[in-house]
This record gives sequence, C-alpha cells and structure tokens, in this order.
Amino acid sequence: MVQWFSDNNHHVWALSRNIAPIEALHSPNVNAFSVDIANAEALQKWSDISSPKRVDVLINNAGKLINMPFSQTTQFDFESVYKVNVFGLSNITRTLLPKMNVSSHVVNISSMGGISGTSKFPGLAAYSSSKGAVSILTELLAEEFKETGPCVNALALGAVQTEMLSEAFPGLNVSMDAKTIAVYIAQFALTGHQFYNGKVLPVSNTTP
Repeated sequence: MVQWFSDNNHHVWALSRNIAPIEALHSPNVNAFSVDIANAEALQKWSDISSPKRVDVLINNAGKLINMPFSQTTQFDFESVYKVNVFGLSNITRTLLPKMNVSSHVVNISSMGGISGTSKFPGLAAYSSSKGAVSILTELLAEEFKETGPCVNALALGAVQTEMLSEAFPGLNVSMDAKTIAVYIAQFALTGHQFYNGKVLPVSNTTP
C-alpha cells in the first residue's frame, strides 16, 4: 500500500514497529516512523512532533494473529492480540481525529472470521473475536461521527498470503496475494466513503 500510494503521488505517513521494509522501498513522499500503536503514550508523542497537519485517509492495517487451541491460550495471549487489533486501532484513530474532517475516511481492516455467520477455524479464537470487535467498533464510530466526519468503514478480508499468515500457518498457500489486496484497499480508501459509511464489507473470493 505504501508503494502504491507513493507511486500515485500521495503523501504517506507509514507507522510500524519495524520500518526497515518501508525504508527499503526508497519511495518519494513517504515518511516512515517506528511506533508501537499499542503504546498510547508513544503514539501521542509521535503525533505531537511528527504527524501530518491533515489526514485524508487512515488505514488501520496493523494486526496480530495467534494460532493456538483455545484451551491452551492464556489471558496474556488474548490481551496481546486485542492490544494491537482493537486497542491499538482505537489509539491511533483517537489520536488523529482532530486532524480529520467530514471528507476523511478511516478504513479498518477486519476479517471474514470476525463476521457472524461465516466459516470459523479452530485456533483463531483470540484473533477472530478481536476482528469481531473491530467490525462492531466500525459501525459505532461511523454513527458517532456521521455529522462531523470522518466516514468509517471496514473491509473484512479473507485469507491473504502475508508474512503474518505464513508465521501462523506454516506451509499454507492461498490464492490472494498481498500486492493485489493492497491495491484494492488503497483504492477503496480513496473512494469508498462516497458510497459507504459504517459498513463492514466482505472481501473474499471463496464461499461461504
């Protein structure tokens, strides 16, 4: 996504705990910052010093996935997933709200596993339930900011061949590659709020 936005002349603020892959792109119009969004104090410090004056698009793409039978998980396991997927997402959205307006768009990356009625998989209790929280939070924030903005939508992705997926499911290969879905997310972030607000939209080429 960083590469696509840069190639299309958008100015990008890219936050990640590990910014080496971003810096390796050598892309113009990209500011990379090593920030843990689950650390509210560090995030606020970044915002006070280095954040943009105006935010047109915020894509909440940070995520953590644990593949472990529920009976073996601990409270710490659940907290570590929620700390990134729910609390971190909330932290950065809250921090950047003053820099957004009625034309801004927040895109939360949820999961097909976080939507009621879809196929569920053993080992993903912490991850999928956290994405369920993201889906409902999306609807709540859209309602709360419907008069002032930003618009808030979520894309519930199916399995995508990412580093996180490979670490959680070694040897698993899926048909959707990261580059293809990145372009879709980026284009939706720029235009989707013209058609949707408060929606959790499934993005999967498999059924159900």
